[in-house]
Amino acid sequence: MGDPREPPEGAPDGGSGNEDEYRSVVFDESFVRAARIQELSARERLSGSFARATRPKVRLGPLGSVPRQALALLLVILLAFGAAVYFGVTSPTRPTARPQGSQLTVSLVALTPPSSVRPVADPANPFVSLPPGYSDGAVGLGTPAGAASGHFSRVEVTKALDTVQRYLVASSLSPAVLVQGATAEVRAFVTPGEQAQFDASVLQPTDDRHHALTGWLVRFDPAQVALAADTVKVAGAMRIDEADSGTLRITTDHTFVYALKAAGAPAGAPVTLETVRRQLTFEFDRIDLAAAQLRLVDSVLQAGPAPCDGSLAGVVQPVLAGTDPASPPSGPAAVDPGNHARPAWQVCGVLAGG
Repeated sequence: MGDPREPPEGAPDGGSGNEDEYRSVVFDESFVRAARIQELSARERLSGSFARATRPKVRLGPLGSVPRQALALLLVILLAFGAAVYFGVTSPTRPTARPQGSQLTVSLVALTPPSSVRPVADPANPFVSLPPGYSDGAVGLGTPAGAASGHFSRVEVTKALDTVQRYLVASSLSPAVLVQGATAEVRAFVTPGEQAQFDASVLQPTDDRHHALTGWLVRFDPAQVALAADTVKVAGAMRIDEADSGTLRITTDHTFVYALKAAGAPAGAPVTLETVRRQLTFEFDRIDLAAAQLRLVDSVLQAGPAPCDGSLAGVVQPVLAGTDPASPPSGPAAVDPGNHARPAWQVCGVLAGG
């Protein structure tokens, strides 16, 4: 068997076969033909199964060659930017502006007496002649128990009712508000969006349907009258509904009866009953509920006995017992401020049973 180190055709003539002798030898044609050369088939070349020495690149025309990772990152950035623009434009949760400015609409109705006003029979018990249904103070407000509405929970409705009750006590029953000119206690319930309207009504009350102070509260002129009794008799009710899915509405309709006498009059002086009906509409959103504040959006006030030719914008002006009232205008029907079955709004009327 031949030496594997020898060429396939044997050692060249004259050679000794020593390894050193072949260092400078160029292999002849028979050696080259015997070498195994592996060439890829056409199927292998088409399938691309052979290994590449370099990472493939994607060509983007004039941009040149861009690695796949860079292209993927660019696409992700573009998609994120597009999504941010889309949701920023079409988002349905964009906050809406809360109501501001003059929101309260006020209607004032003077109820003039048909004849001279008679004092109560017993100044020590001035309310004895009232019909059944009146109670003392807040008890007469008839605040209902809270119950869930379509979009507000029982807790939210209960809080709204409590806020309305406290507002009515402050604005209709507090002696400091009635005859001492206090307003801070009432203003604390008013939402920031209505406070400028409230302040303007206090500083310059005007019967322009928006800036009458008596749309917000009941006030008498302390230079003219005084309370003959701290008790105020009340009858009425509250109704709950929704203005929309985000606004709770409470409508109140109450009649308040005050025992009054002339300012500075001694004990035992003639006492006059002044009747004031307040029909109010309140609205709450959830921010109002959290702050225990309210928006008063509509107010109708009837007051009598009061002169039809006077203004009720700043104070309620009662006609006291023994005072000859101005002749009532011809034509107005008798109005009973205790009858809640009739709308409160009128222009002027005659006080029924006066």
